[in-house]
Amino acid sequence: MLRGKHIVVGISGGIAAYKIPELIRLLVKAGAEVRVATTQNALEFVTELTLRTLSGAPVYSDVFAAINHHATEHISLPDWADLMVVAPATANVLGKFAAGIADDALTTTFCATAARRPIVIAPAMNDKMYACPATQQAMHTLAQWENVSLLDCAEGELACGTSGKGRMQEPEVICEAIESALTPKTLSGKRIVITAGPTQEKIDPVRFISNYSTGKMGYALALECTRRGAEVTVVSGPVHLDLPTTPYTIVPVTSAREMCEAAKAAWKTADAAILCAAVADFAPDTTAEQKIKKQPGQTGLQLNLITNPDIAATLGSTKRPEQCLIGFALETHDAEQNALHKLESKNLDMIVLNSLQDKGAGFGCNTNKVTLILRDGQKNNLPLMSKQEVAQKIVDLFPYFFRKPNMP
Repeated sequence: MLRGKHIVVGISGGIAAYKIPELIRLLVKAGAEVRVATTQNALEFVTELTLRTLSGAPVYSDVFAAINHHATEHISLPDWADLMVVAPATANVLGKFAAGIADDALTTTFCATAARRPIVIAPAMNDKMYACPATQQAMHTLAQWENVSLLDCAEGELACGTSGKGRMQEPEVICEAIESALTPKTLSGKRIVITAGPTQEKIDPVRFISNYSTGKMGYALALECTRRGAEVTVVSGPVHLDLPTTPYTIVPVTSAREMCEAAKAAWKTADAAILCAAVADFAPDTTAEQKIKKQPGQTGLQLNLITNPDIAATLGSTKRPEQCLIGFALETHDAEQNALHKLESKNLDMIVLNSLQDKGAGFGCNTNKVTLILRDGQKNNLPLMSKQEVAQKIVDLFPYFFRKPNMP
């Protein structure tokens, strides 16, 4: 999403400016071109040489500097940019932005950009300055602008030695906000349910039956749907992921039966569901109240398993014509035949087939290789790509489904 994008990074004079070289590095690594505009105070915290080296371009810090590429750099930068991000945005700069004051390189660039491009603002300041009514009013004003994404401050230790609300969000969070701001909101107003991760079926208080799913694919889908403006509910089995701060709702569950009940509840008001979780087909018929101990001379243990509810079939049986239902199939043999059977028998609109035979695909990987099979017979074999890219390909098809509420 960021490849080839033009990003103006605006930096004001707060101690959090020392983190901005890492933000620039992340943007450049993602394929973006970066230009930097700063206040004079910002250069007290991070050097112009560092910013110029990482961005690969001169730093705009002085409206009247002779080295500016254009006499009106604050106009040419907005013409060049796809988006502007301001981080850190101090209380002083927030007040100027909200009041339309443009008296230096950063504020003039912001003022010229504000009505034309998406803007992400990441405030940072002392907790007492954050609580100031004028600061709160400025943040409220900016948050109302249609093209502005204003990130709230995080809580934690502050540079002044106290602890409270005022920390700038981390560069990874800011980078995600930039991605989201640049993503067309093609799913705005849609409600999407996603199941993710494994389920765990308890044997006793310390043991369970499960699988190798990490939830990476399901959460990649949740992130992509959220970026495109959908209201997303993730019904998630136990996962251990470093998740970005993203406004989707997570409903944590453990067993397949819990996942089924949560998915059914969310499905009632959903426009679509993507069933990505690796759900256990079977569970022990009883759960021992105490840890099962191995007895002297014991050579084995028998477990009686019962069938878990079929979440895809359950949702498919109640699917309304305007709803879209997508399933996943991880197969080890007769892959396409098994996937087609699942597609038809469970009333899916599309099934995503992947195989453990493909290197780099399946559980635990950051990549996946899948085949998208639609109900109307269309089939698309995707090459090995990151799971986030797979998520983009899947979500790209939603407008097709929503235009065709009565697919055969």
